[in-house]
Amino acid sequence: MLHFYPTKVDLISNWNNNNRNNYMKVSLNLITTSMLIGLPMLAQAEVFTIPQSSLIPSTTLWTDDLGISIGNTLVMTGGGSAANVGDPTGRNDDGFSGPISFGLDFSGLTLFGTTYSQFYANNNGNISFGNGISAFTPMGLQGATQPIISAFFADVDTRNAASGVMSFQTHTTAAGSEVIITWPSVGYYSQQATPLNTFQLVVREDDYLIPDGEGQIGFFWTTMGWEVGSASGGGSGGLCSGIGGIGTGCVPAAVGFGDGLNNGYVLEGSTLNGIAGVLQNHRLWVNLSDGGVPVIDPGAVPEPGTLALLSIGLAGLGIKRRYKAKIA
Repeated sequence: MLHFYPTKVDLISNWNNNNRNNYMKVSLNLITTSMLIGLPMLAQAEVFTIPQSSLIPSTTLWTDDLGISIGNTLVMTGGGSAANVGDPTGRNDDGFSGPISFGLDFSGLTLFGTTYSQFYANNNGNISFGNGISAFTPMGLQGATQPIISAFFADVDTRNAASGVMSFQTHTTAAGSEVIITWPSVGYYSQQATPLNTFQLVVREDDYLIPDGEGQIGFFWTTMGWEVGSASGGGSGGLCSGIGGIGTGCVPAAVGFGDGLNNGYVLEGSTLNGIAGVLQNHRLWVNLSDGGVPVIDPGAVPEPGTLALLSIGLAGLGIKRRYKAKIA
């Protein structure tokens, strides 16, 4: 069971540089074991790193490319303070909206072996399955109890009138159906709106006819000015005063996937100072296997011929009690 505490909880993502050095050896061992026992998951709890070299330069959101709007404002149904829930403006801190149906035209999303017809959109830069998440600080692997996809997991706060609010759009073509969640020009805790961040998450149905160069899950980042709220240790301008990172008292945003069983895949540089600059004006597409396990991009790792065979789990993210109370 996922527990929410009176203050806040921390969503945890484990990232370290050693994963990249051992990527080939560990991944091959794990995928071999998974194939032998017929499972689409990792054989044991592991967290892997996706290199920054897989990011694609881009100055637009997916909705810009499609020529459509970002859709309707998402109204919070839980999380955060009671005053946020049901507010038609969508303004909130630590709230979530859901469950949200993917839609009648959407064949479902299979993620880590389970097919979903609905999801929760969480204000703090991610979506989850089975329950909403109010956590706001990515700090380390502890064992999350539900799958999650994180576009920019940090302490988003949209209560300032100068901040945008989270929105939701659906889009269907001959290729299939996709849903698009956008965080447009959003601020950070506590009610700060200078600078702002704009990012977007695209989720496509399992039956989507994916064009070359794209994927089933898309991450899009344009202007990215901040990377940590003050309750996560951030200082002036939404930045850490030092390098930041787990154990430093200042923990910037994380990007990745989690299967709810400690297995994961986290973008290189997550939870370190500078992640916002890395993401700014970039996009990232990720494909999923038939079992819903993210597939390694051959162009993102040292030996593409070998790693094209790999299909591993991403971003093991977890929950723990808030170590520092957050003042509303």
